[in-house]
Amino acid sequence: MLKIQRFVCNMIRENCYVVSDSTGECVIIDCGAYYEEERRAVVDYIRSNHLTPKHLLATHGHVDHNFGNNTIADEFGLKVECGSGDEGFMNDLKGQAEKMFNVVVDYDFPPIGHFFTNEEVITFGDHKFATIATPGHSPGGTTFYCAEEKVAFTGDTLFRNSIGRTDFDGGSMFMMINSLRELAQLPDDTTVLPGHGDATTIGAELANNPYMDR
Repeated sequence: MLKIQRFVCNMIRENCYVVSDSTGECVIIDCGAYYEEERRAVVDYIRSNHLTPKHLLATHGHVDHNFGNNTIADEFGLKVECGSGDEGFMNDLKGQAEKMFNVVVDYDFPPIGHFFTNEEVITFGDHKFATIATPGHSPGGTTFYCAEEKVAFTGDTLFRNSIGRTDFDGGSMFMMINSLRELAQLPDDTTVLPGHGDATTIGAELANNPYMDR
């Protein structure tokens, strides 16, 4: 059974998740920890629970989801893994921080460690995550889906009763609608854990989200 710990991070309340199972292995999804206390909270949780991080995953390349990548690299030796369509964003995280948040980042981000291949399966402990390409908010947007436990980490593609913006560089409403149709095929009782805000389910979004249509 998965244990999922959420950390709400940075100036726009981004969701970072540490996901572990009974083996003690874990993955870190979207480490947007910006402030020192946020970084320490993530690291302390991992260490106090004696977890072994195996992957640092990014649903997409916007800086609010990647502020803390250097801390994970320094503490656990992991480099971020992401969709290749967001390579440009990932290589300009400092520029994004200044442009989007008027923040000057005085540290270096680690290089990208791996680009997901089509329908790649990510393994840790006794669990597997399927990677589902969900562009629209950004070209390389990716959802991580655990079929065994019916949980999907959707980044900024699907929110509770809403969706991610498509008016940023590289955004596309056409691609977003296609991605939402892909997610709509998941079981109705799939728990959706988004990049911002509260959890929901695929069924609830099909019933209430005006952008979702099976």
